Amino acid sequence: MFARVAASAAVIITLAAIDGASAQMANQPPDTMAARVEACTPCHGNKGEGTSDVYFPRLAGKPAGYLYNQLLAFRSGRRKYPPMNYLLEFLPDPYLQAMAEYFANEHPPLPQPAPSEVSKDVLAQGEQLATSGDANRNIPACVSCHGPDLTGMQPGIPGLLGLRAAYISAQLGAWRYGTRTAKSPDCMQLVAGHLTEADVTAVAAWLATRPAPANPAPLPRGTYALPFGCGSQPN
Repeated sequence: MFARVAASAAVIITLAAIDGASAQMANQPPDTMAARVEACTPCHGNKGEGTSDVYFPRLAGKPAGYLYNQLLAFRSGRRKYPPMNYLLEFLPDPYLQAMAEYFANEHPPLPQPAPSEVSKDVLAQGEQLATSGDANRNIPACVSCHGPDLTGMQPGIPGLLGLRAAYISAQLGAWRYGTRTAKSPDCMQLVAGHLTEADVTAVAAWLATRPAPANPAPLPRGTYALPFGCGSQPN
């Protein structure tokens, strides 16, 4: 009799443990990259499309190599923004690569450009620099590196569409003053170093007015030759 009672109790305990484990597993969030990057979404949007905060950029659809380089830069402290530095501090390279590929494969629509607050003359100056550059000041056109439609090129050149003027201006300023750097040769620092404050304002304003092309995807690697060497886009 005692043996039967003990056996029944053992079965009940075992079933309860199984039910408890099943319930615990059911309550766990899905182990997907979408779930893992939820910490990114308050600043960068659910699919990396960006938010209403002008200083947090769109991540979706940018080349995975570019995104990976930025994650490495934040983790190492080469790019300084404490929340990003903290979030990435202990994440290994494969995890950062997986994060980069996740956002690179997201393709929410680009936002409609906001009306510009600068004058037509300033926009014209920005268009001139972005599309033709200024050879007399060693400033190449933005399109010579970021592509004819400003959609970027694989694996490491980002598109410039869907970004706000304030964000573009802030990043160009960071390149100019050396608070943002990249692998040598740091081509953006070289270019930005030739820009004046007025140039930065004009280029940022004009880029922010650009509508999405029919195909906003980055161009394949080697589609065009860069005007000079760039450490983030190896040959």
